Amino acid sequence: MKYILVTGGVISGLGKGVIASSLGALLKSCGLSVTSIKIDPYLNIDAGTFSPYEHGEVFVLDDGGEVDLDLGNYERFLDVMLCRNNNITTGKIYQDVVEKERRGDYLGKTVQVVPHITNAVQEWVEKVAMEPLHDNSVADVCIIELGGTIGDIESMPFVEAFRQFQFRVCRENFCVVHVSLIPMPGSTGEQKSKPTQNSVRELRGLGLSPDFIFCRGNVPIQDHVKTKVSMFCHVSPDKVISVHNCKSLYRIPPLIAEQNVVQLLKDRLGLGSLSQPFQTKSALKIWYELAERQENVRNEVHIGLVGKYVQMEDAYISVVKALTHAALHCNLKLVIQWVDAEDLEIMKADQDPVHYHDAWKKLCGCSGVLVPGGFGSRGTEGMILAINYARKKNIPFLGVCLGLQLAVVEYSRNILNLEDANSSEFKSDTENPVVIEMPEHNPGHLGGTMRLGKRTTVFKSEKSSIYKLYGCKEYIQERHRHRYEINPAYVKQLEKYGMKFVGHDVDGERMEIMQLEEHPFFVGVQFHPEFLTRPHKPSPPYLGLILAASGKLTNYISRGCRMSPSNSLGNLSSFKELSV
Repeated sequence: MKYILVTGGVISGLGKGVIASSLGALLKSCGLSVTSIKIDPYLNIDAGTFSPYEHGEVFVLDDGGEVDLDLGNYERFLDVMLCRNNNITTGKIYQDVVEKERRGDYLGKTVQVVPHITNAVQEWVEKVAMEPLHDNSVADVCIIELGGTIGDIESMPFVEAFRQFQFRVCRENFCVVHVSLIPMPGSTGEQKSKPTQNSVRELRGLGLSPDFIFCRGNVPIQDHVKTKVSMFCHVSPDKVISVHNCKSLYRIPPLIAEQNVVQLLKDRLGLGSLSQPFQTKSALKIWYELAERQENVRNEVHIGLVGKYVQMEDAYISVVKALTHAALHCNLKLVIQWVDAEDLEIMKADQDPVHYHDAWKKLCGCSGVLVPGGFGSRGTEGMILAINYARKKNIPFLGVCLGLQLAVVEYSRNILNLEDANSSEFKSDTENPVVIEMPEHNPGHLGGTMRLGKRTTVFKSEKSSIYKLYGCKEYIQERHRHRYEINPAYVKQLEKYGMKFVGHDVDGERMEIMQLEEHPFFVGVQFHPEFLTRPHKPSPPYLGLILAASGKLTNYISRGCRMSPSNSLGNLSSFKELSV
C-alpha cells in the first residue's frame, strides 16, 4: 500500500480536498485503484449534528455515514463509494481509545496521547486503506487529507501519528504533499514566499518533510518564486507545483498533470511496476471537455434555489454539483438564483419590502425551481409559496427531502382544502399531519438517529417521466437523510386529486417519489439524489429539472433518454486536442 498525506499551511480553505481528489483521479487514469481518507481534527463523532453555517453540507455515504463535504469531492472525482470509516475525527479516535481503556485492553497502563492515541490513528488508517472498494478490489494508493492548518493545536496528535507512520510503513511507501499559499499583496504586486517557508519550517519541525509543495495563488507562481520555495523548503524545483485559480474546477487535474506530477509520484513511490503508462491526451480528455464546456457554453438555464441556508453556498455544494453536471450534460450554462425562503413570506412585504420584492423578482425570472433539504420551520412558508408558484405557473419543479414534504403540504392545503395541513415537525398539534415523524425515530439523541444511507426505491408506475429518466429500471438505490416522511393515511386522497406517488420503499409503506400529473415536470423525492451525481453521469432528477427548464425533456425522452450526438460529452465540437 502506498500512502499520500496531504497537509495544508498558512490558512484553511486552500482547496486541499480538490488537489487530493485531482491527484487520485490522475493516478486512476494509470489503472491504479485509489481510496481516500479525510481527517477532521474536531471532537464531534461525525458531521451529523453540524449546523450548515459551521461546515457547510453534511455528506451522506452508502452505509449511512454523515461525513465532511470533502468526501463528496473524492467520490465525484474518483467515482468510488466510500464508507463512514473513511472519515476520521478526533472524537472517533478518542472514543475508540476510551472504550478500549474501559474494557481493560491496555492492561492497566496509563493511557496517553503518545503512544495510545497516535497508535489508534495509525491502525485506523491502515485498516481503512486495506478495506475492499465497491468493486471488491483493494486500493493501490490511499490519499489522506489532514484537515485544518499545520500548527493548529487540534491536529498535533495526527501530525505526530504520521511522523511515526512514515517509519511504520517505510519511507518509500509514504509521501507528503503540502498545500500552501503564495499571497500577492495588492500594495506591492509581488508574490511572497515567506508564509510558505514558515509553514514548511513548522511542518519539518514536527517531523514531516514535504516531498511536494503545491503553491496556491490567484495567478501562476513565477519561476523565481518557485526557485526560492525550493531553496528554502528543501524540495527540488520540479516538485514545487503551481496551482492557481482557474475558471473551472475541471482545469485542476490537467494543470497538475502538465507539471509532470504523475511521473514524479510514480518515481517517488515506486508505482511504475503497478501502473499503466500515463497517456496524457486520453487520460485528460474528459477533464478538458468538461472544462471547455463549462467555460464556453452560451445558452443559459436559470434555476431558482429556494433554501434557508443560501448565505452559505457550501451548505448546498452537492446540489450545486448535481445541477452543474446536469447542465453540462445538456450543453447549457447554469445560472443559480439564490433565493432566501424567508424573503418570500408575506410578512416580509411589510417588514422588509426591498428584500421581499427582490426575492420574488429573482424567482419569477427562473425557468426552474428547486427546493432542497433542510431542518426546522424557519423559511418553510416561503418555500411553500415558491412551490405554489411553480405548480400554478407550470414552472418545472424539483423538491428534495424537505422539498417533497412541503410540496405535499402545499397540495393538501390548496387542492385538498385542508387549510391547516402541515408537518408535525413544524406544528405538532395540527389536525392534518400530512408529514409525520418516522415511528422508529429515537428522539433521545440527534446524532445518527435519522433514516440514513442507501435504500431501495421500487417504481410503481412505468408511465412517469422520472421512471424513464432512471432508465426504466424496476428499482433504484439512493441515499437518504431524514426523520420525517409522508403520512400514509393521506396517500389515497392525494393520489385521487392527481399527486401520484410513483416510487415506494420495498415494503410499500414509505413514499419515495412523487410526480404531479398534468404538469411539465413537478417531482419530489424523499432521498438525496445529489449525493450520487458524477461529472459524466448526472443525477436523473436533476437532469430532468434542467431538461424541463430548457424545454428539452420531451425530445430527450422520445429519443430513449439519450442526448443528441452534438450535445454528448465526447463529441464536444469546441473541444481541441491539447498536448501537455
